[in-house]
Amino acid sequence: MVKTCDLFDLAHTLAGDYISSFGYPWEALKNLKNYIPQLGKTLDSGEYIEILPEVWAHKTASVSTAANIVGPCIIGAGTEVRPCAYIRGCVLIGENCVVGNSTELKNVILFDFVQTPHYNYVGDSILGYKAHMGAGAVTSNVKADKSPVAVKGETKIDTGLKKLGAMIGDFAEVGCNAVLNPGTVVGRNTNIYPLSFVRGVIPPDSILKNDGVLIKKN
Repeated sequence: MVKTCDLFDLAHTLAGDYISSFGYPWEALKNLKNYIPQLGKTLDSGEYIEILPEVWAHKTASVSTAANIVGPCIIGAGTEVRPCAYIRGCVLIGENCVVGNSTELKNVILFDFVQTPHYNYVGDSILGYKAHMGAGAVTSNVKADKSPVAVKGETKIDTGLKKLGAMIGDFAEVGCNAVLNPGTVVGRNTNIYPLSFVRGVIPPDSILKNDGVLIKKN
């Protein structure tokens, strides 16, 4: 349930070919600093504009002048970057996404139609097609003891990464003010209740209630 093919439809990101080369999706985060500038230079100059050094935005994207954007970064067609968003670099944002007020992104891939609209922190993470984070929902990407992050499902997978947030599958819904702990994996079509404290691997087509009870969707 944690492999790239389990979580994401790679047709919905410019990075599909890149991500497909990794068995586990978090492996794709290691080289985003180099991959995004390389990809940016191949984009159609008639469609994408380099609005800042190593920041490419599609001509149909709406990017507020009150947003703070540090490259490398790509912003897809129809995406809205709202006032006071903070994009800290190594960020690939797909088409028709929303990056909202006071949302902070760092070292992430957002597939098409992802919404991070209100007060979200997303770091060292990948959000799949049409994934949505409710207001105040955040990823925690560093353990308290600063040791490498492991993904803990049916087996424990050592990632070797000191910073790893969450892998959120296609169509997943994360409720308001939920906290996704380092190395969390949320399966496709799964809903996380508001105010939940989430860790480990949450299966696809499930509902995780904020008391920790997990039920299967009908």
